[in-house]
Formats: sequence, C-alpha cells, structure tokens
Amino acid sequence: MLDVKDLRSAAERLAGRFRSMPQSRLRRGAAGEGLALARELAAQAQRLEFPGGQVRLMPDEGVFAVGDQIAVAGHELAAALERRPELSAVRDAALDRIEAAAKRCGL
Repeated sequence: MLDVKDLRSAAERLAGRFRSMPQSRLRRGAAGEGLALARELAAQAQRLEFPGGQVRLMPDEGVFAVGDQIAVAGHELAAALERRPELSAVRDAALDRIEAAAKRCGL
C-alpha cells in the first residue's frame, strides 16, 4: 500500500492557509492559483479512478471555497493512489505541485 499520509497532510495544511487568508489576498490572485491546483489534483484523481473517462472540471465556487476544494482534491487523489504503490512518482509530483503553489502564493 502506498503511504499517502504526507499528501493528505500537505493538502490539508495548504487548505487551512487558504481558509484563513484575507479576502483581499485571495482576490489578488491566490484564489486563482489555489483553484488551478485543486483542478489539477482532481483531474489526476479522476484519470486514476476512471482511466479513459472524461475528466470533469472542478467548478469555480468562489474565493472562499478554494481551501475546501484543495482539501477535497488532495484527499481524492490520495484515495486513488492509496492502493497503487507503483504510482509513488504521481504522489511525489502532487506534493511538488502543492509546494510550488504555496510558494507562488507566498505561503
């Protein structure tokens, strides 16, 4: 079984930072960055869960929902990876994407 605790933790940590971020900062671009990350993680989870299926785009639910969207997408990807130890590179790439998004947002 692939250890995905670090992926869940990283997604939750970043989600928490987005949840506590001031509206002004979210509107200055952080929310867009967070939504892009959430969409990327969600799309990767869908590709793993439904190979060959159509990837559905995570909707833009507003700046205050981005933290929750990151958390959900991170947990979905972790669940999709959990029983796939051969995909540790996918987990590592997701962790890198989370870290890069945090840096781009100054977190």
